Amino acid sequence: MLSDKRSYEDYKYVMADTAFVYVGAKYTYEELLEAEEVPFKLRTVAERYLMPGLDPDTSLESHFYYMTASESACRIYRQLKVKVKVSRLKEKKGFPGRPGAGKRVYVTENIPLERLVEMTPAQKEQEGILIQEIIVSKLALMTFTV
Repeated sequence: MLSDKRSYEDYKYVMADTAFVYVGAKYTYEELLEAEEVPFKLRTVAERYLMPGLDPDTSLESHFYYMTASESACRIYRQLKVKVKVSRLKEKKGFPGRPGAGKRVYVTENIPLERLVEMTPAQKEQEGILIQEIIVSKLALMTFTV
């Protein structure tokens, strides 16, 4: 059996492909700055533009969950063309009377930042939204001036 600490660490990762950088949402901003696998420019953007006024122990998950469209951090993430990978509860489709029909199950999807921030925390809770990953466009990151 994995300890809670170990399973929590499983959601702290950085991956990249040709177009995007994927960052696990359990990272705190402080851990993000210390992680060498995080691209240097992303760490610089976080340090210079996102961290002032933020508690370093704030996780990406928490920050995105409570983010509003009027925050400067939202504008910066918008410039980086960020998408958010979330799990949300949806009703399972099927024939009425059949096993599993009408059940609520978690589905995973990538949603644009704009769609996430227009929802209130109460709406996110009602939909059972869990933030898993932050997806940053490499092209937008490359063109972002620090």
